Amino acid sequence: MRLTFGPGLLVAAAFIGPGTVTACTLAGANFGFALIWTLVFATFATIVLQDMAVRLGVGARLGLGEAFLSLAPSPFLKWSVGGLIFAAIMIGNSAYEGGNLAGGALGMDAVLASISPGQKTLVFALAVIAAVCLMIGNYRILETLLIGLVLIMSLAFIVSFVLVRPDFSAFFRGFVPNLPSGATLTVMALIGTTIVPYNLFLHAASSRQKWAEDTALAAARSESRLSIGLGGVVSILILSTAAASLFQTDAVINNAADMARAIEPGFGQFATYLVGIGLFAAGLTSAITAPMATAYVVCELTEKEASPKSWLFRGIALFIVALGASISLIGLKPVTLILIAQYANGLLLPITAGFLLYVMNQKRLLGANVNSWIANAAGGLILVFTIGLGLRSILRAAGIMA
Repeated sequence: MRLTFGPGLLVAAAFIGPGTVTACTLAGANFGFALIWTLVFATFATIVLQDMAVRLGVGARLGLGEAFLSLAPSPFLKWSVGGLIFAAIMIGNSAYEGGNLAGGALGMDAVLASISPGQKTLVFALAVIAAVCLMIGNYRILETLLIGLVLIMSLAFIVSFVLVRPDFSAFFRGFVPNLPSGATLTVMALIGTTIVPYNLFLHAASSRQKWAEDTALAAARSESRLSIGLGGVVSILILSTAAASLFQTDAVINNAADMARAIEPGFGQFATYLVGIGLFAAGLTSAITAPMATAYVVCELTEKEASPKSWLFRGIALFIVALGASISLIGLKPVTLILIAQYANGLLLPITAGFLLYVMNQKRLLGANVNSWIANAAGGLILVFTIGLGLRSILRAAGIMA
């Protein structure tokens, strides 16, 4: 069986955005290699859930939004829950789009250094690039572009990991579960930036777009596991680069761009370029996939054609890019929107995961592709965790929990 990369790498591109890069950087800088196990768990959980999305898209020829509409037991539930998903995706992804563009601009700013045209100019340039890519409306071109950016990002962080010469004994100890004092919020952040609810919509829709025959399901599942596994490895490499170069130092680190500048004295300007390029690629890939996912959800919930070529799809995607760029360009710190996004994700993640589990047990939709008891057991454990994660996100956003 020949492996063809595609939707799985889109999902990897989506979850390795500036938020994940920053969370991994801070985890490594503050706790060394100790939290690698968290990323292993988060990657495994993502593989389990995304595998269900692939079987839904390729096996049942349905997007997750379409499956919801077909199975809702009453019009009231259909429109109330559908409205909640719509609002959460629109608000949450608009806030995150601002962070994607700002994060990508930080990476380019670190690379360009003294000749940089400035943060706002770079944000605008990235927004234009993302908008042009989405306006092309050709799935194969978008897929090829995103695969290329993911490979560039992966190579940048692999080389930076080798360059900082990590302590491999400490590195491998990080795979053993251990919770250092004060690390609880960082653990939750690492998991929360890896298991992303909108990726379930994106993966089901893009898998159906990529593979026209349900006989390709085996290839689709293999590609999903390998691609998301690669994304998990990249996250581990980012954490490990920060751990090897910044742990127990006096450097003040708030994001990956700070890491790029902080490692230059010890490892040379080449290291700065690598981390900066990696952050840029992470920002641009997520700046394209977040609007794509939003457009898929809106098209499916409104029962319109869910295709990158449709004008509704392009209009929704461009709206998200424009709103995200506005958040960054006006100089407004999107604290309020990010808090709203936490509410949205806190609600959407357990709802999406729970509904996905329900759908994957509907034999009339999936036939032989329904969940096995092992998949249900793994999915159930992940659902319990996502409920806890969602509750914590809501309480933290409300200021009830620190």
